[in-house]
Amino acid sequence: MDFQVDLRDLPVDMSAPVLVTGATGYVASWIVKGLLDAGVIVHAAVRDPNNTAKVEHLLKAADGSPGTLRLFASDLMREGSYKQAMQGCQTVIHTASPFVRAVRDPQRDLVDPAVNGTRNVLRTANDVDTVERVVLTSSVAAMIGDAQDILRLPGRTVTEETWNTTSSLTREPYSFSKTLAEKEAWRVAEAQDRWRLVTVNPGLVIGPALNAEPTSESFNIARQLISGEARFGAPRIAVAVVDVREVAYAHVAAAFLPETEGRHLVVAESTDIVDLARRMLPAYGERFPLPRRAVPKFLAVAFAPATGLERGYLRRNIGFDLRGDTTKSRKMLGVRYRPAQQSMEEMLDQLAQAEALRAQH
Repeated sequence: MDFQVDLRDLPVDMSAPVLVTGATGYVASWIVKGLLDAGVIVHAAVRDPNNTAKVEHLLKAADGSPGTLRLFASDLMREGSYKQAMQGCQTVIHTASPFVRAVRDPQRDLVDPAVNGTRNVLRTANDVDTVERVVLTSSVAAMIGDAQDILRLPGRTVTEETWNTTSSLTREPYSFSKTLAEKEAWRVAEAQDRWRLVTVNPGLVIGPALNAEPTSESFNIARQLISGEARFGAPRIAVAVVDVREVAYAHVAAAFLPETEGRHLVVAESTDIVDLARRMLPAYGERFPLPRRAVPKFLAVAFAPATGLERGYLRRNIGFDLRGDTTKSRKMLGVRYRPAQQSMEEMLDQLAQAEALRAQH
């Protein structure tokens, strides 16, 4: 574990459990581990507590830690399914939400789970009178949809005041789902005055996973990077990245630091896929067919359908920089960001080890 959470000097009731929804997920698993290492009782809401393969890494994290892990069955789309897990909790960390891009029905597969799931969790927080704070995993996608959002910003810089205004069901539907979900969260929060809502808005999350077979879209992107699909080049599209451990730390800090409020942009640096791949060349250039050059914009647009990308998206986004002001996350949450290269190397190390194990079998 590369971050330690010290709650001893904070006004924290260590006897009160903390609910983490979507607890087996990429980010959530690190949150659970951080809480357990700090000695917290964690109510981990998962789809099936009896699915050993899915919860094994959580059980491993609990072994030898000063904290306590309790597993609860939950269903994002079933109203009230988090009520049992939330009993006695002062803090709820809601991470459960779909992170996929290739879907058949954006409304059914992205928007409904994100919005209705968030509404279900927060309505339950209204019903459970011990809850004092809810931390929501949002995204930079709720702040910007594509470069057209960036062009209208002062200094072309994303801040906590920025909202995505360009995404829709037909244009970046994942970003649309994250925007609607966060707006719904603020709507529910502002209609009551007992618990406080805080959001964490990370960029593309990178770095190692705690589970052996991570299914996050982040790992799908990393797999594409090393698969050879882009060996002849990749479009230079800006992306904001951040290590999974910093994202987890930000959630725990947002949950317990007394003065935290509002939104928090959590981004280590802005880069692009070509730049990230080039940084991997010294360690992995001989092993994996990493992209080494940027594809000219006209070629990227022309061949977009063959690569699973949308021509309009490439026209709008190739050649734009992405800047984010992370002053608030550094000052209020105390996040210290590690270099993206380190995160990517650890991520590729994990994929390489998994590939070697599969080869042995």
